[in-house]
Parts: sequence; structure tokens; C-alpha cells
Amino acid sequence: MSEETGKVYHPGEIVPASGIYECDCGEEHDYSTDVKGHRFPPMQHDCRGSGWTLKTATHRDD
Repeated sequence: MSEETGKVYHPGEIVPASGIYECDCGEEHDYSTDVKGHRFPPMQHDCRGSGWTLKTATHRDD
């Protein structure tokens, strides 16, 4: 398991690993595909979450 899994990243932080991230509101409705080195996007206006958690890694750094 990657150490990024389960950690909450906030909008504007640098993406540590490319992947599909979901909002942390618990409703599993907002997803964002993010690229390592870019910044996390803001949460959608109707989302009660405060950050993003890694759902699925899209590239392994082997």
C-alpha cells in the first residue's frame, strides 16, 4: 500500500503521486485525476469535504 493512500491533501498542495483522488466528504461523489507535481484543485462549491485522498494510483514510480 502506498503511503499516499489515506492521507488528505488540501487544495493548492503539490500532488505527490499521479492518480485518481476523491473528496474526503465521505459521499464519494467528487473525483479528480491529478498529475504528480501539479497542484490539487479547489473543492466543488457544493462539496462538504476539505481535501483529496488517493483512490487509485495511475503510475508507479518503480
